[in-house]
Amino acid sequence: MHTVPTHKPSPAFVAASWVALLLGAVAYLIGLFNAEMALNEKGYYLALLLYGLFAAVSLQKSVRDRVEGIPVSGLYYALCWFALLSALLLLLVGLWNATLLLSEKGFYAMAFALALFGAVAVQKNTRDLIAANGGNASGQAVPPLPEHD
Repeated sequence: MHTVPTHKPSPAFVAASWVALLLGAVAYLIGLFNAEMALNEKGYYLALLLYGLFAAVSLQKSVRDRVEGIPVSGLYYALCWFALLSALLLLLVGLWNATLLLSEKGFYAMAFALALFGAVAVQKNTRDLIAANGGNASGQAVPPLPEHD
């Protein structure tokens, strides 16, 4: 396993990443709360946000693991891409067919994109901070990976 040298992210970038994640997710959720749509539609958009956030973080982790030489199966890597692309496609189809103003559709799309960007940046910063601290997360050692032949 080879490691790629990582640099500790600046506190400003860490803060900006968290702000992007929270701003995107909270704006999206406030928009859903205030939207005049059926509860099942709100549930659809909420599930898409959660699915998209998970897919984006999983994909970022898979990409980073591969760069660092940590084995990631091709199937899992492909599933991560499929999950992210399907979340984006489902959002696009949902917004295309929604009876919302064009400005509302744009708001949901941009808040969704901001939340996904923020989630990826927060995950990257988390990995970079752990790597910069010599593999220690919050003072606790991360268990070593099993050796591979």
